[in-house]
Amino acid sequence: MIQRIGHRSSAAALVPAAAVPMPPTLELDACYSYCEALCRSRHHNFPVASFFTRTALRKHIYAIFAFARVADDFADEAQYEGRRAYELDRWEEQLHQCYFGQPAEHPVFVALRDTIKTFSLPITEFVALLSGFRTDLEVKSFARFDELRSYTAQAAEPLAHLWLYIAGYRGPELHAYADDLATGLAFARLLQDIPADLARGRIYIPQDDLRHFGVTADDLAQRRVTPAVGALARYEVARTRALFERSRPLVDKVGADLAVELALMWHGGMRILDKIADAGDHLLEHRPRLDAADKAVVVTRALAWRGETLGPRAINLARRLADWVKEV
Repeated sequence: MIQRIGHRSSAAALVPAAAVPMPPTLELDACYSYCEALCRSRHHNFPVASFFTRTALRKHIYAIFAFARVADDFADEAQYEGRRAYELDRWEEQLHQCYFGQPAEHPVFVALRDTIKTFSLPITEFVALLSGFRTDLEVKSFARFDELRSYTAQAAEPLAHLWLYIAGYRGPELHAYADDLATGLAFARLLQDIPADLARGRIYIPQDDLRHFGVTADDLAQRRVTPAVGALARYEVARTRALFERSRPLVDKVGADLAVELALMWHGGMRILDKIADAGDHLLEHRPRLDAADKAVVVTRALAWRGETLGPRAINLARRLADWVKEV
């Protein structure tokens, strides 16, 4: 499911991790480059390890996201049908090998082992992520919001913790803010992809909410345009925006290493919520997504919020930003 704190675009969804060419060797730099390629093969509501992230951290973010990306494919991609649990178990075995010093057999784990060692990352966050992906194999719907939040506590929040760990932030206060941001991003993605998730047999909108607004599973499957769907969308957006507001202090408190990157995440999530709210009754008809103009707005707002942390890098980054906006 992740990219639980991102999302799949219609084109990027056609590029499973297995389709990304493996590196010719297991040399460390080649393995980090492979992790970067895995991350770039999926589109997100925010850039993963953008050029606003400190260069020294970027490859490590790619390694962490690549670990989650491959595990996410085991849970979702059609080619793993019938052996999803086996692949996730094998992925966890290789994770444990990273911590016990055994040679890595996969490029993701060559890079990840270096990242784990460099930052003394706890294994618990990675194991929690895998538990979240296993939930996708076992649970197809959630009765209440608190059950869904328990799910994102495994499937999304550990990524945010790991991101803070590699930047040196281990205080519980910041991690609590990060939980709200990660879950907010995950909920935004789930609202974008209701029909796609339903095609996999999953409904992430709490059953309590569906009943309250009079929306049925058949309405979702048929992508019906109804006032009830619009009311449901407005409610889910409002609740998710509250999570973003709760997470705002995180962006204010972190230093230059992550400030703009987290501001991009925050504004990227809030912008896609605007698009979902605008879709209203038509939410199921056409998938909301960010276009180039939206991304330019997100970047502009992120820089206005925490751009002062960039210092001497700002002029060069502004030039690169102009090039990036042309590409999206």
